Amino acid sequence: MKYTPRLPESNDNVTPTSPLKDFFIMAGGLLVIIVGVYLALGFAVDLIVPRLSPEIEKKMAGSLLAMKDGTPGDPAMTGSLQSLLDRLQNGCTHLPYAFRVHVYRDKKINALAMPGGHIVVFTGLLDKVLSENELAFVLAHELGHYAHRDHLRGMGRALVFMAMSAFIFGPDSRVGGMLSHGLKLTEMRFSRHQETRADEFALDAVHCLYGHVAGATDFFHRIAGAQDPGAFGHYFSTHPENQRRIDHLETIIGEKRFGMGKKSPLPADLKGRMAGASPPQTSFNP
Repeated sequence: MKYTPRLPESNDNVTPTSPLKDFFIMAGGLLVIIVGVYLALGFAVDLIVPRLSPEIEKKMAGSLLAMKDGTPGDPAMTGSLQSLLDRLQNGCTHLPYAFRVHVYRDKKINALAMPGGHIVVFTGLLDKVLSENELAFVLAHELGHYAHRDHLRGMGRALVFMAMSAFIFGPDSRVGGMLSHGLKLTEMRFSRHQETRADEFALDAVHCLYGHVAGATDFFHRIAGAQDPGAFGHYFSTHPENQRRIDHLETIIGEKRFGMGKKSPLPADLKGRMAGASPPQTSFNP
């Protein structure tokens, strides 16, 4: 009998399907698992956040404030902002926080709501406001995020994402480092719904403080047509929906019949400060 070599009819060590197909199936399955876990943890964050006490937030804030660096603003400038914020808090909002303002020299037109009642304001924003009423609305807007715990929801989901990246890619991976840097900046990209609720809260607070809402939308009208919407932080992160947001505020003013009174001048400590400001040195930019 003549021997004729040939391959076996089956081989358990070789898959009958394409290796590339197997790779995509496994990668897709892993992606589904990751998304499922992320959504589940995100849902848990939404349940836990309303139950976090301001005391726990203060502990979180300590580590976050220690991570940032930059050039602090003039103490007189900080004092004027703190005084206005105290008037809003003690007279109108009564939120369960001892709020504290931190001013940093940077051309970024933005303010940040951080855990524990710490509000960071950049001098670039102060350079754009022209009346105390405008500034009061901006600060009240940040208070609105505290009232709805938006700042913790955004940070909680970022923490979940960071934990997952460390588990998948390792604690020292570039992905984890990028996410950590993003959390360090604590720039909250709030949704349009969250921004709308914060605007509505601010409008009521400003009306409570002054008895009218003159100047409440001036800041937004002034910078809505700017060429670089990314320079304006979360206030205009929903570009190009800015005009719709302004229209919504004006609609509420009409529905609630809020009056237009006399605008208060900007405190002298907040005028012309950017002209002598040192170049931006902070790593706290979005």
